[in-house]
Amino acid sequence: MPSGIPDRREFLGALATIGAMAATGNSEVRDPASGNSAVRWPKLTGSPVLDSLHPVIEHSRDVRTHVDKVAEVAGWMAYEELPMPDYQMPFGVGSADDAIDFIVTADCVDTAFTDFSTHVKFQVDYAGRHWSDSDGLFACMKRAMDNGIPIVDGKFLSRVTRPELERIFAGNIELPMLDEKMQVWRQVGAVLAEKYDGRFHNFVKSCPHRLYDNGAGIIDRMVREFPRFNDISQYDDATIKFYKLPQLGIWFVYSALRKGNQFPLDDIDKMTAFADYIVPVALRLLGITSYSAELEHAINTYQMIPRDSRQEVEIRAHCIYATALLCEEVNKIRPKDQQIIIPQIDARLWTHYHTTWWPHHLTRTIMY
Repeated sequence: MPSGIPDRREFLGALATIGAMAATGNSEVRDPASGNSAVRWPKLTGSPVLDSLHPVIEHSRDVRTHVDKVAEVAGWMAYEELPMPDYQMPFGVGSADDAIDFIVTADCVDTAFTDFSTHVKFQVDYAGRHWSDSDGLFACMKRAMDNGIPIVDGKFLSRVTRPELERIFAGNIELPMLDEKMQVWRQVGAVLAEKYDGRFHNFVKSCPHRLYDNGAGIIDRMVREFPRFNDISQYDDATIKFYKLPQLGIWFVYSALRKGNQFPLDDIDKMTAFADYIVPVALRLLGITSYSAELEHAINTYQMIPRDSRQEVEIRAHCIYATALLCEEVNKIRPKDQQIIIPQIDARLWTHYHTTWWPHHLTRTIMY
């Protein structure tokens, strides 16, 4: 592997390799220690994402979280390293401002890399090695920068054309949902060009050092000023907040710049898991969650799960809820000086199950 060009799994650090595939347990989200029917809720407060999930967790029909399995998995996972990811500057991208621009611009279109019909993953060759999935997206963007394309500039993004994107993202297949991604970049680019001199680092620097701050935090403003980040769904008339991409982009920036204290965040502990396709698979295989026979069959036979459907919302909500519980249980076991936060659990699950052959749910969406 050429030095200085790690893939995303390497960006996230070398994680421990101990794993287990547990059988599905019988207890649901009820707390077995309490002896009553009250839903056990994570102690973390102040996360609009986690706080919004109550209606889903309390009334799910197709997805269940098993509290006994959460404790069982925590019993061995707590002894793994579970490091804070050391996310290197992507492909040698230069300054802190450059890293912010690159990461968040990529984050805008960091979705849907598997062809929905053929199930073939997007792949590309760059810098002497093979890249797939979202790693391929990063590689294509760096390749474009090498060729002088101003791919992180808002003015360019606001008027990018489909033929330009076809050249930028040339790979083994057409990048899935290319037209939708073109519209995303155009919309985002227009805002950047109008308000932030065309660069995401100017937006980030205009925010306080908090994810959430009475509507003024980084995530608060991302979902308000850039509609592509407003990742919400309706469930029984309640608004459920997922915020996968805005959280993920800021987490990558934080991981890349935290060692030099170039991007301090006062409430990083309020960040949840990034509800996507892969982490729910990990939770299923570990026995922490289970699905109804109907949903299990739909996933295993590659049927589309519609965006905003009850089943899709439940899959994502239980992903966030279960990882929050797992983090809590792990911290009960670990020493005080080795406490972790939820994204470290997310990273552990994503890195170990990103390449599994086990099928994940298929949903056509630009939100993850």
